[in-house]
Amino acid sequence: MEANKILTADLLDLVFEGRNKLYGAYELRQNYEKRLVKAVLLTAAICIVIAGGAWLKASFTSSADVENFRITEGVTIADIKEEKEPEPIPPPPPPPAKIEVPKLKTIDYTTPIVTDDKVSEPPPTQDEISNTRISNITQDGIADKGIVTPPEALDGKKGLIVNAVNRDEEDKIFTKVEIDASFPGGPAAWKRFLERNLDADVPVGNNAPAGTYTVIVEFVVDIHGKISQISPLTHIGFGLENEAIRVIKKSGNWKPAIQNGREVAAYRKQPVTFQVLDQ
Repeated sequence: MEANKILTADLLDLVFEGRNKLYGAYELRQNYEKRLVKAVLLTAAICIVIAGGAWLKASFTSSADVENFRITEGVTIADIKEEKEPEPIPPPPPPPAKIEVPKLKTIDYTTPIVTDDKVSEPPPTQDEISNTRISNITQDGIADKGIVTPPEALDGKKGLIVNAVNRDEEDKIFTKVEIDASFPGGPAAWKRFLERNLDADVPVGNNAPAGTYTVIVEFVVDIHGKISQISPLTHIGFGLENEAIRVIKKSGNWKPAIQNGREVAAYRKQPVTFQVLDQ
């Protein structure tokens, strides 16, 4: 290259002076800046498209969630399903006591025969056969008075065996029964009764903050269906337990629980859920 052109020549031309510029390296370096600008612009465009799509998706999803999961103030009634522990297999009943029937005193029947021979064994007298049963054999035993002797009971006393109801078990309050006490009309009627009588504005009136509150009240239904011993198992406050107790007291008589085929007194638990929305 001529000396007067060196100062104005491009650096790339100076590097490739006297070299083969058609090989490809010269063209690649000559167009490097243009290709770099295109790559940067294309990458920026792709990033903008992805970010815009994500923003649009998030906007539509938030709107749909607000529409589909709108919460309303009110009262929710729920049933507690207690897991019943498997009852142990009862041991087999003891074998029945062997009743020994006492032997009766019997005497062999003697056919009267008229004979002139001497009798070797005279017939029994009237005193001997008065309390003796006539049979085909003669044996010792108890006197036959024509009264059937009852068998002895397990306690050694003679008489009829009667299964009396245990007074302690009759007064017992069961925690687990075969059939729970129920409101007249069934669970659906009980749910309607609670929804109609519970005041959903109680937590708001007592300045309860927004949220969901579940209270549990326990009570006893006796063998006559009457409710007693109503007490809260939770202590949330804001008048919620008192409101649940107030409504349960108004429910009237129930159907008693059933255990071993008879009516018994039993505990029952009732949860009530109050919801307060953020104003």
